[in-house]
Amino acid sequence: MAVGGYAAGALPVVGGAPLWAPRATGTETAGAVLAALGLTLLVAAWWRYGVLLARGTAGGALGTLAAWAGPLLLAPPLHSADVYSYIAQGAMVLEGHDVYGAGPSVLGPGELGADAAASVGGNWTDTPAPYGPVFLLVAEAVVKLTGGAVVPAVLLLRLVAVGALALTVWAVRGFGRGDGALWLAVLNPLFLVHVVGGAHNDGLMIGLMLGGVLLAVRGRWVLGSALVGCAVMVKSPAAVALLFIAVVVARRSTPVKGLLLPPAVAGAVAAAASLLAGTGFGWLGTQSVAGAIHTPLSLTSDLGLALGTLAADDPAPVKGVVQQLGLLAAAAVIAALAWRAYRGRIDPVLGLGYGLVALVVLSPMVQPWYLLWGTAVVAAVAWRSRGGQVLAVVSAALVYETQPAGHTPWYGFAAAGAVLALGLLWLRRERRPAAAVPLPSGARDHRAAGAPE
Repeated sequence: MAVGGYAAGALPVVGGAPLWAPRATGTETAGAVLAALGLTLLVAAWWRYGVLLARGTAGGALGTLAAWAGPLLLAPPLHSADVYSYIAQGAMVLEGHDVYGAGPSVLGPGELGADAAASVGGNWTDTPAPYGPVFLLVAEAVVKLTGGAVVPAVLLLRLVAVGALALTVWAVRGFGRGDGALWLAVLNPLFLVHVVGGAHNDGLMIGLMLGGVLLAVRGRWVLGSALVGCAVMVKSPAAVALLFIAVVVARRSTPVKGLLLPPAVAGAVAAAASLLAGTGFGWLGTQSVAGAIHTPLSLTSDLGLALGTLAADDPAPVKGVVQQLGLLAAAAVIAALAWRAYRGRIDPVLGLGYGLVALVVLSPMVQPWYLLWGTAVVAAVAWRSRGGQVLAVVSAALVYETQPAGHTPWYGFAAAGAVLALGLLWLRRERRPAAAVPLPSGARDHRAAGAPE
């Protein structure tokens, strides 16, 4: 995959010479084929490794993670060009542009980040940043340290992604479900390809969010809420975790304390980050900008577009209504899961994982790596459950949707559909053992965290 990426990855339009320069068509095609073969070998090895872990005949997840992630560290961006948007947005902050009012196209030829802005894909060129000030501080620091040079900036952002990977590993291991939890959470090809290979900031959001939930489950809910507040200031969907931290606190103390204090702590962190970054509170108004861009993985957008096309000359109003109904349905599912967690009918951490999956499924804008939001959480506590197995199959399928250059051709969807069908068929024929992995000595069982004290 890494070698193929040098010919067929999301190479920069300018600023990548000599190793990251665009290649001739024949070389690019050969690189894409090589990367596809490597990806298929990775998916097959990952699935087989999961089977062996479930049978208790394998271990060494950390060594395997290092072996699989290592080759991707110096590769060009893979399967997405979003990292160039991150660099351009950091440069916009340094150059004094309103990152929440304009897109990377405002950067002039002589300004920092102009080379990265030239590589920002399509609709995102004029799209304001949907990210919070914590991530913009990170992006700004990267541009300042590298002078906006494309290759060093990408590699430094990948180092940030590796830090997010390490934080996620710490959090997942903290729940005590062994190597299998790491298998679904971070050895997942979707995580390796898009967080390590693509340097997506979703990894940072996941690491901060899951770390905060772990601390809350261990009784350190103030620090946990603060970490989740930082996660929200990377990407806003992490806010769902505050509801389930509230459930944990409410079950230990009082409902009023649970509902008021964790959001108050996270809100204070968000306000401080907004003031410290100097970007203000413009992020509050840009959370829906991505929804204006149609992504075929969004069920509500597809349904709304189809109904709008049938019912009216302009499908946009109908599509918008269906998208809003989808978000309301997601909110209802999340609320129901939180209520069940409060009543002790479901583990709060597992409820959070399923809630994030529901949010992704019903969102107006869906990318393949969004599935990692909930998958990493489910992996931490229930990787061997039926839900965990289904998420593993869907992860293996979605990794084929995008090509190394970041494009989403029809054959990517065809390959994803074929893998999904084969995976679900395998699940019907082969049921993995469901026995729980014992907690390590001295660890606190998070399942007891919801019990009244």
